[in-house]
Amino acid sequence: MKILLAPSETKVSNFGENKPFCKENFSFEELFDKREHILRIYEEYLKKSSIEELSNWFGLKSLVEVEKYSKSPRFEKSTKAIQRYTGVAYEALGYDTLDEYAKSYIENNVVIFSNLFGAILAKDEIPDYKYKQGAKLPSLNIEQYMKTEFSPILDEYFDDVVVDLRAGYYEKFYTPKCQVVTYKFLKGGKVVSHWAKYYRGIVAKAMAQNNIKTLQELYNTQIQGLKIKEITESKNIKTIVCDVD
Repeated sequence: MKILLAPSETKVSNFGENKPFCKENFSFEELFDKREHILRIYEEYLKKSSIEELSNWFGLKSLVEVEKYSKSPRFEKSTKAIQRYTGVAYEALGYDTLDEYAKSYIENNVVIFSNLFGAILAKDEIPDYKYKQGAKLPSLNIEQYMKTEFSPILDEYFDDVVVDLRAGYYEKFYTPKCQVVTYKFLKGGKVVSHWAKYYRGIVAKAMAQNNIKTLQELYNTQIQGLKIKEITESKNIKTIVCDVD
């Protein structure tokens, strides 16, 4: 059972002690040329854009920070993707607080959909970089490119069940053909929007701590702060509707 997560490409750590961008840093080796293609276009955009343009593109107000990220991340030291991203979902997941078994579960079962690197495993090594969700590269439709180029490999990789904890935007990158489980979070009968990121992280954490491998195990797992209200089904998608404390 695999978990799909969105990245947090505006909230990242600047830590890195491992080798820079290279084929050995990534899973799905056959996709490395695709990653290289995206990175080259990204680098070209950085080179041609002004600091003011990049400030808007990155979604950064500090020009000092914009200047830092205006340089290619290609030669920066890398760290595991699960430790690079620091957004709400990743804080809730709390990778660094997990025991070694749970960490291994996350590293090998969480697939993150990066705007810059495409589909990567949580253990894959990536540099410090910025990429605001929805930002457009002038010569590449990133969503369409990833859906076209990455999907055949991912279709082979996902052969059982995936728990899709991505934000809706990242559904443009890949549509699973296997059994999909999604979550909907309700508070007072209303759908939780912004804090849904937090609860997605909580679900991923609980799955790792309980070594969840089957749908039945997932249904039977008591997740702190969540209570299953109902499970709906449409085509290949099961939606677990939860009330939150």
